Order: sequence, then C-alpha cells, then structure tokens
Amino acid sequence: MAIYGYKKWHSNLLGVFSIIGVLAHVMFYCENYALAQITPDATLGDRSSKITPNVNIKGLPANQIDGGTIRGANLFHSFQEFNVGELQRVYFANPTGISNILTRVTGSNISNILGTLGVNGGANLFFLNPNGILFGNNARLDVQGSFVGTTANGLQFGNQELFSAINPQAPSLLTVNVPIGLQYGRNPGAIQLQEASLQVPNGRTLTLAGGIVNIDGRELLAPGGRVELAGVASSGGVGLMQQGQELRLSVPEGLARADVSMTNGANVDVRAGGGGS
Repeated sequence: MAIYGYKKWHSNLLGVFSIIGVLAHVMFYCENYALAQITPDATLGDRSSKITPNVNIKGLPANQIDGGTIRGANLFHSFQEFNVGELQRVYFANPTGISNILTRVTGSNISNILGTLGVNGGANLFFLNPNGILFGNNARLDVQGSFVGTTANGLQFGNQELFSAINPQAPSLLTVNVPIGLQYGRNPGAIQLQEASLQVPNGRTLTLAGGIVNIDGRELLAPGGRVELAGVASSGGVGLMQQGQELRLSVPEGLARADVSMTNGANVDVRAGGGGS
C-alpha cells in the first residue's frame, strides 16, 4: 500500500506498504447526509447520462446508469449531483468493449456514498468529485475492475486533454487512452470513510486520492492487489500509471501533502497467495 504525505505512520496495515505524510486525527462533521440524488448535467449534450430505475442486477433491483459518451475503450459520464442513499444500489452499465468508466461531478456539493456503488461488468471505475467524497458505514463497492476515488479537479490524458469537473467540456475524439494523471486545484476536497468497508477483486487496485483522506474504522481490502492512498494540499499533478491490472500513483516530491489518517482500528489488507502491496 502506498500512502503519500509527510511522516511515516500506520494502524493495522497488512501487506507491503510505504507511508509518507503529516498525519493527524481528523474530525469530519457530516450531520446532514444528502438525500439519495443522481442528477446528470448537460455537458455531454445528446450523450448525457441517464438513470434507469428498477433494473435487475445480480438478482436484486438497482438503479442503472446508462448513456454517456464513448471514446475508444473509455465511457464518460457527467453529473451535477451524485449521491447513493442507504441501502440503495447504483450500477454503471458496461457496454461491450469498455474498459474504463470515467465519472465526474460538476456541481458544488460532496458525494455521499451510503449504499452500493458498482459496475455491471468488468470495467475500471474512476469517480471524480473535487468537492469531496464520503463513504458511510453501509457503503460498498461492487466492481470487477479497479476503483479510483479522487477529489482532483480532472483526469489528465496523454494528449494534454483534461476531463475536468471544474471546466467541464465533452471529451474530444482524441481521448481514447487510459488517463495518465490527476490534476489538482488549490483546495482539494476531503475523502472520508466513516466505518466503511470497501473492497476490490483479487489483483485489482483500490485508490483514494484526496485532499485530506480519513479512514475511520473498518477496512480497505484488495487481496493480491494494491491500495493507494494520497493526500494532496495544493494545485499540481499526480501521475497515474497502469501496469497490467494494477494502477499506481506517482506523487512529485515538490507537491504539498495533506493529512492521511487511519483511526479507530482501521484495517488495510492486501494479503493473498500471490502477494499484494
């Protein structure tokens, strides 16, 4: 597991890991969870995201997110608001040939993930909200690929294009490759886990890249895969590399770090027969 900040520190980490960060006990206050609400915006034009309710996914009813804009093996979604309510199940549809689902939130509110967030297929899921992301105690990931949750302003592509939540535009026809970086603004939002248990499948990567990152109780699981945690305190770029099925962050030495904390017995476990980190 890689954690990027200022000082070395850990709390019940199982696997191979490195920690660099200024770590402190971080208190988060979220007394009023937003009601479950997913509101597509108009930035993708006639290829806007669409919500299809009561779809049978894995034997249970769920809200399925269809539509979006396809560029090569990438599927782009854009929302004004994105919240998953308690016991709610929300899945992105995974059309044939799509390897990466890239989702941004362009509004001004944080995303509260209080139920199941998943992909109805094998694609990696990138979830971007610069305002912040909160995972509650019933939050769950149901993905077959890797998961990247970030409060960066945008996802950087190799052709110098940015899938930005701050200056949203439809992705051009050139945006067909895997994103190679996260572009941060001046005050990135926090990522908060409040007694949440998040897991990705064997050999995959679970990435949380804030602002402040606080894991308060419960666990992060990536058996035989990777857990990547990064806290960034100022504007700048963070590299994102894909090696096989794994994703790895690369934080420049000169980029200011934010707090990354693990409290109340929070557990990170990547153990498996093939190893993990």
